[in-house]
Amino acid sequence: MKSDASFSSRLLAWYARHGRHDLPWQQDRSLYRVWVSEIMLQQTQVSTVIPYFDRFMARFPHSRALADASQDEVLHLWTGLGYYARARNLHRAAQIIRDEHDDRFPEDFEAVLALPGIGRSTAGAILAQARGQRHVILDGNVKRVLTRLYAIEGWPGKKEIENRLWALAEALTPAEQVVDYTQAIMDLGATICSRKPNCAACPVQAQCLAFAQGNTSAYPTAKKRSKLPVKTAQLLVLQNAAGEVLLQQRPPSGIWGGLWSLPEYADPTVTLTDWCEQQLGLVVELDEEQPVFRHTFSHFHLDITPRLGRVKGPANHVMEATPGVWYNTREPEKLGLPAPVLKILQNLQERPHG
Repeated sequence: MKSDASFSSRLLAWYARHGRHDLPWQQDRSLYRVWVSEIMLQQTQVSTVIPYFDRFMARFPHSRALADASQDEVLHLWTGLGYYARARNLHRAAQIIRDEHDDRFPEDFEAVLALPGIGRSTAGAILAQARGQRHVILDGNVKRVLTRLYAIEGWPGKKEIENRLWALAEALTPAEQVVDYTQAIMDLGATICSRKPNCAACPVQAQCLAFAQGNTSAYPTAKKRSKLPVKTAQLLVLQNAAGEVLLQQRPPSGIWGGLWSLPEYADPTVTLTDWCEQQLGLVVELDEEQPVFRHTFSHFHLDITPRLGRVKGPANHVMEATPGVWYNTREPEKLGLPAPVLKILQNLQERPHG
């Protein structure tokens, strides 16, 4: 291997010519804008993030606006981006910045690290990108670059492998041009040293041990995964006389935490109509089942069966108001919805209401 300085100089020269310089968060590079972008970019591609980032900035131009917003509105603007804990943590962190930091995003590494949803690499990326502080980053793109560069075997999520990668990242990160370097190594992993690498265009090909071995596809070592389990769910699409659909808010943690979803029928010991009376306080008339479709999470597949129904009235024995909200699909409220529920509601608009 050649020197660390050689690696950074080659990478920076490549970035000056071929790197990404016009991303929205690179314009007006404030701590707030960089922070939001780094959270959105976790496990999500740049092309997907850009329209979400633009809408988010238009509604929440600074952290105080985000802190003062309702969680429903924050999740609404996150709908479809996935990994919703990121949005909940972002919202909570903004409130901490408002209440404990006088509306100023902290510039001390430990203080940034203490905010919800921010780990070591994200904290480093924020301060390096927005303030030029020298901090080391180790996101998924950087891990892929380094495991190939040094032909490191073993799943990068293992502690001993991760510690080695942190040490290498520390050795490679230059003292100067940190803003460009951190963006450059992320860009290299995202655009050149991707899952299907374009080694012919790589500025550090001559230093790459995996390339020298002719075996770049072997790195990084994949985690051994068992087959994803399959779970099932019946989601009830219950419409009232006005054609509005009943939604219920999910618990704050777990899948779709804090989002508004369709009632889920999961008690085979009672009929669906009896369940609606007992749990929702509604008398319903059910239509046919809709086709099953699959939504995949990181740890399991969920096969969803939508079941349409019409509300005939309240059950006699229920005195309290029906829990949840009645959602007008034609004039929707600003609520956070899981992507599969949004899909069901969009399909429902195409059906005539009788």
